[in-house]
Amino acid sequence: MERLKGKRAVITGAAQGLGQALVLRMDKEGARVVVGDVNLEGAKETAAALKDGAAFYLDVTSYESCESFMRSAAEVLGGLDIVVCNAAILISGAIEEFDADKWKKVIDVNLCGFFNTAKAAVPYLKESCGTLIQINSKSGKKGSFKNSAYAASKFGGIGLVQSLALELAPYKVRVNAICPGNLLDSPLCVNSLFKQYAQNQGITEEEVRQKYIDQVPLKRGCTYDDVANVLVFLASDEASYMTGQAINVTGGQQMN
Repeated sequence: MERLKGKRAVITGAAQGLGQALVLRMDKEGARVVVGDVNLEGAKETAAALKDGAAFYLDVTSYESCESFMRSAAEVLGGLDIVVCNAAILISGAIEEFDADKWKKVIDVNLCGFFNTAKAAVPYLKESCGTLIQINSKSGKKGSFKNSAYAASKFGGIGLVQSLALELAPYKVRVNAICPGNLLDSPLCVNSLFKQYAQNQGITEEEVRQKYIDQVPLKRGCTYDDVANVLVFLASDEASYMTGQAINVTGGQQMN
């Protein structure tokens, strides 16, 4: 069953990892998808795997780049029905050691980048009565140890989701967020976060991984499919009465 058949979708931050997996799932569900990323070569590789895809350069920290991307995507697709904001970075550290410019960079990509993407997408979504979905985090619901910039950016993201949901409801545009748990097998975790967290917490990378598994009632990490299942639902007409929500996909680790 193609639950997104005929839908026209764009996604930011989809050259690899979770974003790439979400693109492939939307394609499988019948959507036509345009990919945006600062890593244009990676975005093109992702798009090449689709039945009818395209890719364009996108720097979410620049509103002009977001505007150009949305215009190009809408021209290719004939409009936009689904906009998925996935672009994000994570830099962790203790507050006394956190470089202020790096802290601002996280906010600039994760929160201001979401704003820029949403602002550029809204005119197209108003025309289609479409849906805007942010990939947030469980760190948008609860503070994260020595991870203040990321948590602050994600808390802000949920505030933006709820505010836009109120503002855009008269136009039948729905705005929601997905809050995944720890994607323990993702390139981000394996190649970067485990190292950062091990250094911050004074334990080994394997101990970091086990620590996060132990915190989850269902005793496993979040998978790309777990997130994609919720994304497809929110992007489909099945979720036509849902807006302003931040849905946990955490195995019970976060319950509010």
